[in-house]
Amino acid sequence: MALATHELTEALQDRYKLERELGRGGMATVYLAQDLKHDRLVALKVLHPELAASLGPERFLREIKVAARLSHTHIVPLYDSGQAGDLLYYVMPYVEGESLRQRLNREKQCRSMLPSRSPAMWRAPSTMPIAIKSCTATSSPRT
Repeated sequence: MALATHELTEALQDRYKLERELGRGGMATVYLAQDLKHDRLVALKVLHPELAASLGPERFLREIKVAARLSHTHIVPLYDSGQAGDLLYYVMPYVEGESLRQRLNREKQCRSMLPSRSPAMWRAPSTMPIAIKSCTATSSPRT
């Protein structure tokens, strides 16, 4: 992947400065980058080049199109997208904090600590989200 990172750094040097890798999945790698034009941190998602070569870029391009059309306060917007050499990428705001996987794991642990058959929970289901939020807040990592 070092070659792809070098290629990406070279191709985007006038626009983005790659800081570090944030995460890697089966389809793409996400980097923390500095948006040089707007002086802000961004998350830059890059399709794995071996995946693009074997399967083609169509799925990733669909993901970019879908992301560009979404508009909701709980969904990060798409800032930019493009191709750097053979690498396809898109750019979104960098949101500091835990990953989605970390949060889901933490909330799963919280749910397992709650009584599963509490009569009070069954009578007042609206208290369940409060209990989960309380558990989540008390188990959140401190910075």
